[in-house]
Amino acid sequence: MNLAGMASNRGRNLMHLADRAPGGSEFSVVLTNDADAPVLEKAETRDIPTETVVREDGESRRDHERRVLAALADYEFDLVCLDGYMRILSDTFLDGTPTTLNVHPSLLPSFPGTDAWGDALDAGVAVTGCTVHVVTDATDDQGNVVEETVDAGPIVTQEPIPVYDDDEKDDLTDRVLYQGEFRAYPRAVRWFAEDRVTVDRDAGAVHVDSDDNGQFPARRVTSGDRAAELRYGENPHQNAALYADYTADEASVVHAPQLNEGAKGMSYNNYNDADAALNLVREFDDPAAAVIKHTNPAGCATADTLASAYEHALATDPQSAFGGIVALNRECDAATAEGIVDSFKEIVVAPGYTADALDVLRGKENLRVLDVGSGVSQTPNDASGGQPRALGGQPEAPVEKPLVGGRLVQERDRQQPDLDDLEVATEREPTGEQLESMLFAWQTIKHVKSNAIVFANGTETVGIGMGQVSRVDAVRLAAMKADEHAEAKDADGAVMASDAFFPFPDGIGYAAEAGIEAVIQPGGSKNDDAVIEAADEHDMAMVMTGTRCFRHD
Repeated sequence: MNLAGMASNRGRNLMHLADRAPGGSEFSVVLTNDADAPVLEKAETRDIPTETVVREDGESRRDHERRVLAALADYEFDLVCLDGYMRILSDTFLDGTPTTLNVHPSLLPSFPGTDAWGDALDAGVAVTGCTVHVVTDATDDQGNVVEETVDAGPIVTQEPIPVYDDDEKDDLTDRVLYQGEFRAYPRAVRWFAEDRVTVDRDAGAVHVDSDDNGQFPARRVTSGDRAAELRYGENPHQNAALYADYTADEASVVHAPQLNEGAKGMSYNNYNDADAALNLVREFDDPAAAVIKHTNPAGCATADTLASAYEHALATDPQSAFGGIVALNRECDAATAEGIVDSFKEIVVAPGYTADALDVLRGKENLRVLDVGSGVSQTPNDASGGQPRALGGQPEAPVEKPLVGGRLVQERDRQQPDLDDLEVATEREPTGEQLESMLFAWQTIKHVKSNAIVFANGTETVGIGMGQVSRVDAVRLAAMKADEHAEAKDADGAVMASDAFFPFPDGIGYAAEAGIEAVIQPGGSKNDDAVIEAADEHDMAMVMTGTRCFRHD
C-alpha cells in the first residue's frame, strides 16, 4: 500500500511509519506547507519524494487545497497520513483523495484542539493517550472552521497512556508520542494495508476485522499495578518489580499472603518458581505434591495422603530438592509440614494450612509460607472431619512471554488425555497400572522444560530429564537421576513419558537399559516405525497420544 504523508514540522510519526513500513506500506510522497519544515530533510534522507505547497497571502483554504491536490496528482497513493499538518482540511481536499487519517494526542472526544497535553494535565486525569481517526470536513460552505467538528471523525484506534503526578507537559508529550502514537499509528496503517478496515462515513463509524473480544483480538490493552519492588531480579545486578492483576480470582502466588512474619521477602526467582510449582500440582485431583528447582520439577507425586505424596515427590531427587520450592494441592497438615522442614526449602505454597502445620513451618527461619487459598474449591471432608481446601484446575488466563519488541500469547496447555485418547502402537499391551502411571507422567511432563523425559512408577516420579537439546540425552539424564539420586525407588519396571516424538530409536534402547517397560509419547515422527520396532524388540508397551506438550520457558 502506498502512502502520502502531510506534515508542517518534524513529522516524527511519518518517519516512524516510513521506518516501520507497517503492512508493507511505503511513502510515495511527503508534502508540507512550510518550506523550512524539518520533515523535508528527514524524508529526503530516506529517499522519499517531497513537495512543498506554502499558502500564499490572501489565498483561500479551498484554493490552497486545490494546489495541494495538484502537487500530489503525479503520485500514486492509497491512504493519506497527517502528522501535525497545521491546516484544517475541507471537503475540497478530502473528496479528492483516498481516506485521510490523523493522529491526535488524546483519547478523543476528550481534549480536542491544539493543546491536548496541557488540557489533560489541567484536568488532572490519570490516563490520557492518543487517537487515530478518519479526517472529516470541519468547515462550512465558506471554508470557515466549525470548531465543534474538528477532530470529530470516526475513530480507528486508540492507545491509553498513564499520567503521573510529577508530569510536566514535555514529559507527557513525549510519552504520548513514543508510547502511544508510535504504537497506534502503525497499527492503523497496517490494518488498512491488510484491507481489514471498513469506513462507514454515513454512520460515522469504523469497523476493523477481528478487533473484537475474541481469544486473540487484533488489539490488546493491558494494565498492571506494581505490587512490590523486589530485592533484585534473576541476578543481584538486575532490578525487578512485581506487577499484579487484581481482576484475577484464581489461586495465585502473586496475591498470596506470606504467613510467616520476619522471613525475608519473595524474590523474582521465588515468584517464578512458586508459580511453576503451583501450576503443576493443579493438574491433579488426588492429594499431590511437587518439588521445583529453577521452574523444573525435581519430583512430583500423588497419594492417598498429602504427607505420602510429599514423601514420594521428595524421594525422586532429594539432592536437587535442596533449596527448592514445595507446592501442595491440599491444605497443608502437620504431618506434611514435618516432612517439609526436615531439609532446607525456600518456599511452601498451599491452599491453606492447619494451625499445627503453621506452628511447624514457622519454626524454620526464612521458609516463606504462601497461602493461595483465595479462589480455591472445597473438597469433601477428610478423615479427621475437617474440610481441607483443594486447588482447582489450570487457570483460564493465557500464557504470555515478553520478547524484545513484542509479546507471545498462547492458550494454556490444558490437555488431559484419558484412556480412550491413547493408541497402542506395540505388540505388547500396557497393563491397567501402567496406563494409570502413563497418564500421571503425561500430566507431569507438561511442566518440565523440553526436551523432557519423565520416568514414573505408579503416581510418583522416579527420574526426570529436562531442558536437554537432545531427546536421547534427556532419557539418559532421567535414567541417571533414577539410578543415582532417587531414594528407595528406581526405574526398574517404570513407565516413560516423552513430551515429543522420538526422532530415532536410540532413546528407546537407553530406556530399556534403565528398566522402562512402557512408554507414552505423541508419535508423528517419520521414524515411528523404527521406534515402535525397537520397543517391540525390548518387549515394551508403547502408546501414542497424538499431541505433544513442549514447554520452552
